[in-house]
Amino acid sequence: MPYAPPVDAPRCAVVDLGSNSVRLVVFEGRSRNPLTIFNEKAVLRLGRGLVDTGRLNAEGMQQALTVLHRYQAVAHAMGAAPFEVLGTAAVRDAENGIAFVAALEQAMPGVSIRILTGEQEARLSAEGVLCGIPEADGVLADVGGGSLELVRLRGGTVGEVCTLPLGVIRLAERVGGDLAAARSLVDAELGGVPWLREAGEALYLVGGAWRAMARIHIAQTAYPLAIVHHYAIDRDAARDLAGAVAGASRRALERLPGLSRRRIDDLPFAAVVMRRLVRVAAWRQVVFSANGLREGWYMRQMPAALRGQDPVLAAGRDSARRLGRDPTLPAALIEWIAPLFADEDAAALRLREAACWMSDIGSHDHPEYRAEQTFLRVLRQPGVALGHPERAFLALTLALRYEAEPEAPFLRPARLLLETGAARQAEIIGLALRLAYTLSAGTPDLLARTALRREERRLSLLLSGGGVFGGEAVMRRLDRLAQAVGLEPVIEAG
Repeated sequence: MPYAPPVDAPRCAVVDLGSNSVRLVVFEGRSRNPLTIFNEKAVLRLGRGLVDTGRLNAEGMQQALTVLHRYQAVAHAMGAAPFEVLGTAAVRDAENGIAFVAALEQAMPGVSIRILTGEQEARLSAEGVLCGIPEADGVLADVGGGSLELVRLRGGTVGEVCTLPLGVIRLAERVGGDLAAARSLVDAELGGVPWLREAGEALYLVGGAWRAMARIHIAQTAYPLAIVHHYAIDRDAARDLAGAVAGASRRALERLPGLSRRRIDDLPFAAVVMRRLVRVAAWRQVVFSANGLREGWYMRQMPAALRGQDPVLAAGRDSARRLGRDPTLPAALIEWIAPLFADEDAAALRLREAACWMSDIGSHDHPEYRAEQTFLRVLRQPGVALGHPERAFLALTLALRYEAEPEAPFLRPARLLLETGAARQAEIIGLALRLAYTLSAGTPDLLARTALRREERRLSLLLSGGGVFGGEAVMRRLDRLAQAVGLEPVIEAG
């Protein structure tokens, strides 16, 4: 019997049938941030030989039948519905692509199989990127085996789109494996897209080959967080990385840890495309996104009201609902500590609110490991629209809320990712939350009997009603908070 998901946690599944690989992703729940519970890839190289023959690779087509039967069985067994297969560049461009899809439909009756146009593929990829980077401004580039999709993003909206035959397999075949010829060809193709030069803030890169390059850079620079999603480097570093990979020998690439041997043939051509893109405009930075077409498909399954939510605050509310003791407390906490932050901007307010929503997620962990477990849970959480410094900020804040020692070794990744001012702000919020939980025992009723008031030189804690008092633990926590904000601590009993 297939699994029957709970009504409040339905599942859906999508297959990305690409020129190089085919991947199944199963998502769980209806939430602003996609939650992947299953992800499997098979490298079939359907697009190999397409340039010379105009047809899909025969061996890849035969393997696809077997793989897609498995994916259909997995989706059914996991209770995922809808289940849809999306064919991209190789399938839409091959002269036998329609016949191949017809064979799949006959073998898997009832399964939805769509061949995406280049524009449809580009727009889905853009929606996936905006799911994780809602205010993206610049150009999205999504490289696959058969095509390169380009999308102009303007402050979170989708503008012009185009698709070019510059996927890594197709590019290599078009130039006979000659990297110098690839550079000229890429320049010529990009030159036909005038809006690329409008720049914007960043170049957003999607695709397995570019994710592999990001992992190389993370490893070589000893970066403190091994997460590709939202990994950002400046344009000079991106140009140097692409040049190094394009110029590396096969032997050198084979020695790189964690790099698939099947990826090695594609990587130099992905590096050429990346380097030529970086040269097109004066991007401030290059940002790698793990979100793309599949997450764009997921977002289209969600209601409009959900899609419009702030993803960071939605993640906080989801955490409070799943892991906290009282999901009504965070809203009260946001107001309770607000007097400490009269001059904060919108970005700082957003992170403070998210910290309040996540502030009780360690309540069921072992007390000896609560701070560390919460820190790692927040720092490494998947699929959330958080840049790496934002992850570090929230993780440090909540570790300190759970009384982590400020110099604890496990906090080192956050310290490396944060500037001094941001780390200090995280400390203040963490200390304020620690005081609030000490007073309230995690209940809005007791918290309502207290208040913070910031005056010219004093930080006053007001206590009124039964059940709250200024004992030793409260005084100690108030002292630390007052010291952090440079004020004199005072308790006023009403």
